[in-house]
Amino acid sequence: MSKHTGRTATAGFALLAATALVVSGCAGGDADGAAGGAPDDDRIKLAMMQPPTAALNPYSDDVMKISRWSTGETLVRINDALEAEPLLATEWERVDDLTWVFTLREGVTFHDGTDFDADAVKNSIDHAVAAARPPRVIKGVTIATEVTGDNEVTITTDVPDPLLVNRLASPQMSILSDAAYLEDGNVTPVGTGTGPFELVELNGTSTATLDRYDDYWGDVAKLAGIDVDFVPDGTARAGAIRSGEVNIAESIPVSQVTLLDPDDAHEVFMPRTSFLTLNSESGPFADPAVRAAARAAIDPQTIVDTVYEGQADPAVGLLGPAIEWAEKLRGDVESSVKPAKVDGVKITLATYTDRAENPEIAVQLEKQLEDAGFIVEQDVREYVAMEGEMLDGAFDAVVVSRNILLDMGDPLSFLSQDFTCEGGFNIAQFCDTDVDELIANGMQVAGDERRQATMDAEAAVLQLDAVVPLVHERVVQAEAGGFANIIRDPLERRLITEFTTRGE
Repeated sequence: MSKHTGRTATAGFALLAATALVVSGCAGGDADGAAGGAPDDDRIKLAMMQPPTAALNPYSDDVMKISRWSTGETLVRINDALEAEPLLATEWERVDDLTWVFTLREGVTFHDGTDFDADAVKNSIDHAVAAARPPRVIKGVTIATEVTGDNEVTITTDVPDPLLVNRLASPQMSILSDAAYLEDGNVTPVGTGTGPFELVELNGTSTATLDRYDDYWGDVAKLAGIDVDFVPDGTARAGAIRSGEVNIAESIPVSQVTLLDPDDAHEVFMPRTSFLTLNSESGPFADPAVRAAARAAIDPQTIVDTVYEGQADPAVGLLGPAIEWAEKLRGDVESSVKPAKVDGVKITLATYTDRAENPEIAVQLEKQLEDAGFIVEQDVREYVAMEGEMLDGAFDAVVVSRNILLDMGDPLSFLSQDFTCEGGFNIAQFCDTDVDELIANGMQVAGDERRQATMDAEAAVLQLDAVVPLVHERVVQAEAGGFANIIRDPLERRLITEFTTRGE
């Protein structure tokens, strides 16, 4: 048996902790320490890149917003060293290969005033498991819950799962009050979380408002609240920082960074890769040789030089330099078939405007692909307007930007979600039984074995040309207005916390 309290890493987290992938930062203070002083009346203004696609349903990609606003909380969370640490659970014990027991924090209430207890935890996890579209983070494993005490929940899995704690640390598994689960199957975090800030209003895809929750179980938030604007246009986000309209702006485009006060621009080295997915199920790219021709036509270095002005790294694989062990374990990533001769093959190339570089990447790719004999028609919109079509395989090729550690802090889980037959984010419509078997076997091991399994799976996907790696990104987060204790998180899970405050 293994028991975990405090900052002890689980086996799954220890897999990555030694690589020192995450370097969180703060503006003027300790990100995990109290900023000092009493709560104040200041509110912070935030410009976020992507509007909600599903009214902040935590089972959707919207979930990182409720995490970054510190309104939804999980049983455990990932710290800067990629270790599991207590949050709504104070400790956990792995009783056997299939069974985990979690001891819950006492004295916690939801924002609607109801009590947090074992029944509430079971309710949240059971709803996630039974959802029509379950969270990506629990795909591939069957989870069952049992209340074994007022403040104790026992969780079992159908197969040994060394990364169960990682799954429960994902914001997709936020614990919400019963009122969050609506009769129509939707889930809302408005007024139903446990965090230091209560989400009191969501105005469609335009704005959100959060107020300090004075009955928070931990340190009461320093700020009075958070005012959020959703601003998909990167130039507009940068302009809002320069004009003082907002205090934080996500993901400033490379073209706008030099226009900011240097003290306001903070580069975060990200485990984020931009890549081109190729629809391997239907259309021209169902032919492996045509996929190989597309891959052979693409030059990532030109994209780095022209789009990123050198402020990114050309990609060889899907796992970039943020994963320190990836390159030394990387094997053959060459195409498994000879590229076809292409002459007039028509393809649709799609991407979204929320990341300002994506449309520019698409322009470069169109030129490179047309030079190779393809005829390219672009479809460029906001992410919210095309997510469903991307997941349903409506396009031949899609430029995607993905933080590969976003869901579980585990690169193999990213490959499982994006490149397996039942993957929850399989934009490439890729399905190969050998790859599925490689990933399934890898998911049962940890440590060096898991790392090697990850790289074997990456090689298998790349050899079949389901995806063309383009660049490994560095993201600029803009901060202005003299606020302290803002988190700069490569995992994109934390941003404003109870310790964020107006600086001296």
